[in-house]
Amino acid sequence: MKILQVLPELNSGGVERGTLEMAKYLVSQGHDSLVLSNGGRLVEKLEREGSTHLRLAVHKKSPFSLRQIPVIKRLLRDHRPDIIHLRSRLPGWLCHLAWKQMPTRERPHYVTTVHGLHSVGFYSSIITRGERVICVSKAVKDHLTRHYPDTDPRKLRVIHRGIDPDHYPAGYHPSNDWLRTWYEKFPETKGKKLLTLPGRITRLKGHRDFLEILSQLPDDCHGLIVGGAHPKKRAYLQEMRDLTKRKNLTDRVTFTGERSDLREILALSNLAFSLSGTPESFGRTTLEALALGTPVIGYDHGGVGEILKVCFPAGATPKGQIENAASLASQILLSSPTIDAPGPFLLENMLSQTIALYRELLQPES
Repeated sequence: MKILQVLPELNSGGVERGTLEMAKYLVSQGHDSLVLSNGGRLVEKLEREGSTHLRLAVHKKSPFSLRQIPVIKRLLRDHRPDIIHLRSRLPGWLCHLAWKQMPTRERPHYVTTVHGLHSVGFYSSIITRGERVICVSKAVKDHLTRHYPDTDPRKLRVIHRGIDPDHYPAGYHPSNDWLRTWYEKFPETKGKKLLTLPGRITRLKGHRDFLEILSQLPDDCHGLIVGGAHPKKRAYLQEMRDLTKRKNLTDRVTFTGERSDLREILALSNLAFSLSGTPESFGRTTLEALALGTPVIGYDHGGVGEILKVCFPAGATPKGQIENAASLASQILLSSPTIDAPGPFLLENMLSQTIALYRELLQPES
């Protein structure tokens, strides 16, 4: 098979990681892998692993992006992919419009993946237009069924995202070198019970709730807020720092900033949290923490709720119920809870199920 995946850029993020994982797997299985994007720092890795990158500005929400439609049509004719796999809305629209202009016999098959619980409307409806629509969780499928009732439910397929258990092994311990460097930078964390909230610094991620929970726990509990702040979110970051001071938590909270060693931080943590105010489409960091053996307390909605239900039901708590979450944290910190992760949420399952879906589309009609 020849598969063309399309996304805005190749810099960082879950969509980008999933694209590279799929591309590498396709090559390993003897298929031709192409990726269309505006480029980015991950292109070198993509090409090193055997895929072909096609660079085109499909990332800008601008009327000028419509100029790319004839270019995309030409690329589809030149490369003749069997399947075009669209992973984002803007390039999805550009490719869809190019695809519609092609004679039916020349069109590749057409798959979309819904990576997020997007705002509902005509712009987002492009994600429902594939011949098959991959939903990264049951929460995503329910979202599409509820808000796009005209979508044929037979083409919606839940293929959960997954992780490689070899990279997130249960009981993993960071190296001594890493620990030495960590404690040199963050000496205030040594000898403490570490409670970690991973995720970018944005109001949706529940930092206020995290600080409220921490304020109800003993002084030997130290909070780690792990994530960077976009320049537009600097005011919110300062708001959280000010809240930390007002709650007398300055000595009990560390803002680490952006980190590339989240696996090690999660493995070092006694407890991790997922407190997003709006449901997550999946919740990969929740799964990563659980796979490492670190318990997670998360709001029981969206993809995080799905993961907890399967891997660690004891960690699910109703959204916004701070006292309940704090009580749950106290209980978990005093016990050795049983965690069954990653369960079915395996990278190999995600990749093989996607390949099977591609093959299904390419089967001749009987």
